[in-house]
Amino acid sequence: MHHTFYFNGDANNISWVIQTDGSIVRQNRTHAEIYKNKVTNIQSKYVALHVGLFWGIGVFIIKNEDHIKIKLDEKIMYDHFTSHSKIEDDFILEKIRFIKQLIMQRELKIEFQVIDSDENKSRENRVNNKIEKTEKITHSDKKND
Repeated sequence: MHHTFYFNGDANNISWVIQTDGSIVRQNRTHAEIYKNKVTNIQSKYVALHVGLFWGIGVFIIKNEDHIKIKLDEKIMYDHFTSHSKIEDDFILEKIRFIKQLIMQRELKIEFQVIDSDENKSRENRVNNKIEKTEKITHSDKKND
């Protein structure tokens, strides 16, 4: 199965969107107390990526050996995942370790792609303040168009 994964985060909230064929699932969460107002925006984005992948696996949207195109609106995150650039932030190093562990355990085929912030579909979730709500949209009705 092929998925496109968008994510976002700030000091208070995280969000992610998983697109699979004709289906879109949107998730929003308020940070757990251990992170709320204690993480930077970039750290929060790592939390969103980690939690979103874990959630997607847990609800069986993402399955072993699936292909996932992860859309990154931070060039530094792309560099962290695709090169051996030095990372000084222990929090980010820990999140990267957990993310890579999920990828390896589930044998996921990952492609990272840098996008502009305005292309990040998970930003729409936070703008609309749909915190802790799941929305699933399917486009199967449009097959005859």
